[in-house]
Amino acid sequence: MLSYVDRVQLVVKDQEGAARLWSELFGAKPAGRSECRFQNARVLTVRAGASEFDFLQPSGPGPVADWAAKWGEGLYGVGFSTPDVGRMARHFQVQRVPFVEEAGRLYIDAYDHGMPTVICPDRSREMVGDIRYVYEVTNPVADWQRAADTYTRVFALDPSRFSPIESELYGYRGTLTLFDPPDRLDRIEITQTWGDGAMHRFYQRRGPSLYMCYIETDDVMELAGRLKAKGLRYAHSEARAEDAGLFIHPSGLYGMLMGVSRTNFAWTWSGRPELAGPGATGSQH
Repeated sequence: MLSYVDRVQLVVKDQEGAARLWSELFGAKPAGRSECRFQNARVLTVRAGASEFDFLQPSGPGPVADWAAKWGEGLYGVGFSTPDVGRMARHFQVQRVPFVEEAGRLYIDAYDHGMPTVICPDRSREMVGDIRYVYEVTNPVADWQRAADTYTRVFALDPSRFSPIESELYGYRGTLTLFDPPDRLDRIEITQTWGDGAMHRFYQRRGPSLYMCYIETDDVMELAGRLKAKGLRYAHSEARAEDAGLFIHPSGLYGMLMGVSRTNFAWTWSGRPELAGPGATGSQH
């Protein structure tokens, strides 16, 4: 019942500064301001590609204020789209999933797996700026199979579409809950971590939570040039050509780690490498 990753939500101390940075790096355009009663937060939204980014600031006590008090800034939650919000609400009721409906959206808590979620209606958007869309959030958990079973039930996903994921380089295994392959890459990456890699260290500090998001762009090196010009930290994958992708350090994006991959290249590790384009080899995320 999920169509695509609609948005990611960040808690930030400077909404205007975040919006300017997204404009300078990704060509993002303003998409509006709002108040969310459920989160008790002020929301400034920008669009980049076909996706939206919500910058949240607490208006008072509530889940966003609690998160900000504990972690400061960074990736807070994710929004997925569905073709029929009413049908999803009825599904939640049948599955005994607590939710709050507000302004045509459904909000659910993080559960045991650390992923605050908002369900939004499918909406056709013109792409703007220099990226294509957000296609993934990464969710390290204690037991990836248990989390996958939970999300399959809660979001009415089809496990036959999932693709296994494992990386010795970065220290995790799990699954990609692909929503609509091969037409779209959109998914939750559920991981179970080990070793001394960054994701496992993150999990040891925070427990189940959202670790990062991933976007697509047609020109990775153009984005790398913008990051370099602004003095922002980034790194290319250790296992791939520089123009295939990079990681933007959380210090540059208000506490959020962002992965960037060349358009379609992520099919390399998503079960359909034949869709990844020329020069796509290897399997390390």
